[in-house]
Amino acid sequence: MPRCCILVLLDGLGDRAYASLQGKTPLQAAATPHLDRLASMGSNGLFQAIRPGLALPSENAHFAMFGFEQAEFPGRGYLEAAGAGLAPGREDVALLAHFVSLKRQGNTLQLIRHRPKAEVDEQEALARLVASYIKGEIAVRYDRTHGLDGIVTMKGAVSPAITDSDPLETATPLVEVEPWQDAGGDASARETAAALKAYLVWCHEQLAAHPINTKRRKRGEPEINGVVTQRAGRWRQVDSFSKRWGMQGLSISSGLMYWGLASFIGMDSEKVPDTADPGHDLAERLRLARRKAADYEFIHVHSKAPDVAGHSKDPFNKVAAIESLDRGLGKVIEELLADEIVLVVTADHSTPSSGPLVHSGEAVPFTVVGEGIRRDNVFLFDEVSCAGGALGMLQGSDLMYLVLNWLDRAKLQGLMDTPRNQPFWPGSRRPLLLD
Repeated sequence: MPRCCILVLLDGLGDRAYASLQGKTPLQAAATPHLDRLASMGSNGLFQAIRPGLALPSENAHFAMFGFEQAEFPGRGYLEAAGAGLAPGREDVALLAHFVSLKRQGNTLQLIRHRPKAEVDEQEALARLVASYIKGEIAVRYDRTHGLDGIVTMKGAVSPAITDSDPLETATPLVEVEPWQDAGGDASARETAAALKAYLVWCHEQLAAHPINTKRRKRGEPEINGVVTQRAGRWRQVDSFSKRWGMQGLSISSGLMYWGLASFIGMDSEKVPDTADPGHDLAERLRLARRKAADYEFIHVHSKAPDVAGHSKDPFNKVAAIESLDRGLGKVIEELLADEIVLVVTADHSTPSSGPLVHSGEAVPFTVVGEGIRRDNVFLFDEVSCAGGALGMLQGSDLMYLVLNWLDRAKLQGLMDTPRNQPFWPGSRRPLLLD
């Protein structure tokens, strides 16, 4: 009987059709015999983490897939800070931040380049330069996480209900930091926005005058003279994954956000590095998942490779990444086709390999293999073929309810073996005691 679900999450796997690929998506164009084999062995469908057409970042998509509501989401900034081990306080606000090259134009700061190439000693020196700032009762701290990326943490009477300063696109001005419209008259949101704006202006002034940028100008290199921010977040109270779904969870992943998310919802995490070979990385993570299957009921195995390839805006790069992952899967597929394993392969969102969008709102393919799983008539794993599968269109926490069902842990509706109406069976019930 299956006792563990291994979720193979190929980040950003879904895509659009391209003329350069003869009207196919990168997944359709790629040679994927092992993914196709899995599709032919089980049930297939499409998955949308929240709703069709909604372009999701990985953090929101994963949060929904793990069975949590968006109203409970703490924000990407908080998750990355937690994943980096920065331990933000419960009332602190954390934001994603990175260094950029800016140019003054009138009374605006134009974004010229994200993360200009820099030596490690330059990165570290500039991070130290902007590490601490105080405006009134609000303290601002910058912590470098890797490269020119970091976390801005704000302490005091602060609010995460503020806009991003990062416009994403180059040749556009930095965005004014403002309170959200639905923050109403929240004074803390206004003060937070004002303090962050003051910090960003101060960063530009300090960085522009630093000897590192004097030398870069002389060498004809782009200055590193600004910091931009996005996706503010703050801790929230949520049930743990095990309390909500009755399973012990493990995430095998390589990014700060995924480690922070696992920590936030009470999953364990195995922090594994990425190499230049995504297929090798996936095979090693799947082997680790197989070894851990006796200790966990739900294991999340993540690869960022398709998403990274999609962001290169070259469909052929994504084809290559997908084929590498398929080869990696082929090295361990027999170990995964065990009676006690339910194997799910899907993605969190689509990442278009062309055009201006970061992510897009198309559904992603979904396949599941395991004891008792119905076999449909799908023989190829891609966005079009899987649409004809037995599972149809899945959304949000459908995934977790299905996992409970496949593991024979789904509670018959109407039963109440605990005071809490949990979706899993058996619950943490108490024995009836004789007087």
